[in-house]
Amino acid sequence: MSSSSPSPDLEPASVAPAASRAADRLAFSLWIPAAVAATVCLAVGLVLEARDVGRWAVIAATGSFVVYGVDRLRDLRRDRDPSPRRTEFIERNVIGFRVALGLAAIGLVAAAAGASHEALALCATLGALGLLHRRLKRVPAIKSLYVSTAWTGICVGLPWLDTPDGSSAPGLWAVAILFPAFWSNLVASNLRDDEAALDPTPALHLARAAAAAAVILALFTPAPLRVLAWVPAAELLALLRFRTTEHYGHLAIDGALAAGALLALGQHFAT
Repeated sequence: MSSSSPSPDLEPASVAPAASRAADRLAFSLWIPAAVAATVCLAVGLVLEARDVGRWAVIAATGSFVVYGVDRLRDLRRDRDPSPRRTEFIERNVIGFRVALGLAAIGLVAAAAGASHEALALCATLGALGLLHRRLKRVPAIKSLYVSTAWTGICVGLPWLDTPDGSSAPGLWAVAILFPAFWSNLVASNLRDDEAALDPTPALHLARAAAAAAVILALFTPAPLRVLAWVPAAELLALLRFRTTEHYGHLAIDGALAAGALLALGQHFAT
């Protein structure tokens, strides 16, 4: 599909051009992955009672912005067919992307200053994996696993390393709840891009089942951790209405993770 004439994404097709452009800016400007990283990391940090929650949320947000920004700028040619609308948006705003990427990198370095050696080692390992994403993502099944592992490592691993009592049980519960949510999201991302070129129905059913299982599991965790059920629950709702458009993929499928984390934060502060 040519990037010069991407297919209509929003519905109905007669939607106002201004609304379509606004949706492009929100969906493709990297704020959604940054928001997902910040809100999920913040929710996990508060539940695990990490000592420096704000630092980890900033590192997660700026780190995801940098990794996804570098990947999208480097891989414009390959992304042209699966994501024509996003590719066209980046090409129109490439200078702004580069400036935002530089500012995010500065913020990442500033937030990482003073972090523990363990946290820096985790960030370096997962960051290197993220920068290799351009080569590794050619196999969709592997992509779903390692990207989900990276997201879980950042959003759970960073606050987990900073917990005061050193107990492993709460962190393991958080991993068990959130890894399936991230994995379901990545499966949907592969289906949106049609990277596997297979019948999407079995994979979509599996993604929904994983998200549902995470919700059920969360209900049996210790009380403070139950608020994290909102993250896979929101992802499950988005998957139930799954559509292959770029806007739905970024705004609904990806945005659901941030929405679920915000609901978890709301419940945490309310109780």
